[in-house]
Amino acid sequence: MGGVGPYLQLRPLGGGREWDADPNRVRPLTPAELLSARVSEANARSRTGLGLHESSAVLSDDRLIP
Repeated sequence: MGGVGPYLQLRPLGGGREWDADPNRVRPLTPAELLSARVSEANARSRTGLGLHESSAVLSDDRLIP
C-alpha cells in the first residue's frame, strides 16, 4: 500500500484496515500464494453475492505483499 517512516503499510487483499509491517520481514507473494489469495477472495465475494466482476481491480494487482 505504501510506507510511513520505517514501516510498510499493508492492507488485506479485499480491503480493510491497514497495518504497519517491518520491511525486513515481508516478501512478495509467490505465484502459488497469489493464486490462493485470489481464489479465496473470489470465493468470499461469491458467497456474499458481490460476484467476481466487482472484485476484478483487487484480483488483478500482482504487486501485493502479504
